[in-house]
Amino acid sequence: MKKRSDFEPSTGNVFADLGLEDAEELQARAELIHEINKVIKRRGLTQTEVAATVGLSQSDVSLLTRGTVTRFSTERIMRVLLRLGRDLEIVVKAKPRNRANAQVKVRAA
Repeated sequence: MKKRSDFEPSTGNVFADLGLEDAEELQARAELIHEINKVIKRRGLTQTEVAATVGLSQSDVSLLTRGTVTRFSTERIMRVLLRLGRDLEIVVKAKPRNRANAQVKVRAA
């Protein structure tokens, strides 16, 4: 006989699911860090090579590759992407009337 487990569906944002106050920003940082890691992997770069390219210490690059979102500001993460040769485009628009709160989204091209 299988045990039934209770669960709650995710909102799609693990930080919101955990009840964190700045969940939208943390989710955006996580998505930006994911893009950094995709570039690193695609280019086959070592952490030392990344550190030299983007102006961080190797230990900070290590934190980024492990997905540490709270140690880095959104601006700092965006600078890393720029130094890795990635363009960033920021679009500001009105939220739809049917949604209570504005949100931050990252969309990779």
